Amino acid sequence: MDDDRITGTWTELKGRLRETYGELTDDELEETKGERQKLEGMLQQRLGKTKDEVRQTVDRMLDGI
Repeated sequence: MDDDRITGTWTELKGRLRETYGELTDDELEETKGERQKLEGMLQQRLGKTKDEVRQTVDRMLDGI
């Protein structure tokens, strides 16, 4: 279900992620292809955050869409 939600709002979510974390590149985000697990792994690695922190961030952004 989460993957469907991310896929359906991918363009907007990607924009919000770029706004919030300017150090992320479009290429990095596109590599995840909107798959939650890949997205969270990439964010965790790039931002140095825990899995829970990243999950909460993605959930908050999705709730705002």
